[in-house]
Amino acid sequence: MSQKPGALASNVLHFARALRAAGLPLGSGAILDALSAVEIAGLRNREDFRATLEAVFVKKREDAAVFEQAFNMFWRRRGYYEQVIASLSPAEGAVPQAHEKPAPAAARAAQALSAKRPHEEIERIIEQDQRLTMSDVEALRAKDFTQMSAEEIIAAQRAIAMLNLRDDARPTRRLAPDARGTRIDPRRMFRNALRPGGLMELARRSQQKRKTPIVAICDISGSMSDYTRVFLHFLHALSAKRGRVHAFLFGTRLTNVTRALRHKDPDEALALCAQEAQDWSGGTRIGACLHRFNRDWSRRVLGQDAIVLLFTDGLEREGVVELGRETQRLHKSCRRLIWLNPLLRFDRFEPRQQGVRAMLPHVDEFRPVHNLASVAALVQALSHEERAGAGVDPRVWLKRAG
Repeated sequence: MSQKPGALASNVLHFARALRAAGLPLGSGAILDALSAVEIAGLRNREDFRATLEAVFVKKREDAAVFEQAFNMFWRRRGYYEQVIASLSPAEGAVPQAHEKPAPAAARAAQALSAKRPHEEIERIIEQDQRLTMSDVEALRAKDFTQMSAEEIIAAQRAIAMLNLRDDARPTRRLAPDARGTRIDPRRMFRNALRPGGLMELARRSQQKRKTPIVAICDISGSMSDYTRVFLHFLHALSAKRGRVHAFLFGTRLTNVTRALRHKDPDEALALCAQEAQDWSGGTRIGACLHRFNRDWSRRVLGQDAIVLLFTDGLEREGVVELGRETQRLHKSCRRLIWLNPLLRFDRFEPRQQGVRAMLPHVDEFRPVHNLASVAALVQALSHEERAGAGVDPRVWLKRAG
């Protein structure tokens, strides 16, 4: 009996290190708190033990999936938890485990656990790429965000932060003083001459330039949350480099997270976004949320020829008529409406769903966004004003819909 508490503490320590390798921000204080919480709560059953560790280790909403997968894989090995329960309380017996379908977050957990204990066998969640002709960089560019490991997600975030968006500043009608300007400013010349000791000097001015505002409306429902999390890193980098970026999250309701994305640290910015969006990984009401945006925010953020990035899969079952009407209104309020849909990663995708068919006639471009290559293509599209190619022209997809 005296060895069991020490063994439990050692395994909790190894489990915390695995979570840290998977991306969870854990320190020594969190490990001590977890040991104290387990001692107070006791080892009555597996679910209570899991809930106790989760309450201490999970600080952000997006880390819950990683914790769940890591817990299932770590404490399943060798039946350690069941042995402890059986030794401390023989009446409990072993608790059978159900085999669940691997989730995308399991890849990060599996890699973190295998890095800490390479001698133990880990289930391989991601199929290894055996194509030797493709470099690691190209493989990372083509890999789906939901299938990336913890290290690959970090590498993808760094690659996104290094993407260069060309200066898309456009001349406006406003004029500003400019020593090298091509236009003469007579008013400023006369004002300077009327001052005591003033001289009639030639003053020049030129047109002001202003960067085009970018407004992102992102779906955070259960089917989109993993992609939206990586896309928010792109919006954070975009906001830091060029400014004038407004971000909104919606599931069952609309949330403005523009201020949260202005934090310099991307992890802190995303944590604030998850904290403000209470409906993360829940249901979705695309039409109702677009109606609220058009009613409450369009006049505030869609001025000066803004570009709108609508990030959603368009899987709306109810209110299809309202969805089409609100998408049309959004399209008329901005200069370009670009629909980013992760479902386009499938080669056999067909726009047969009613929500998709209702939105397609009112968008300028229909683009995939599921890997680094698609994000790089989006950056290039935002940097240029040429006509959309055949691959992203919504009219091509409308013909497929019949």
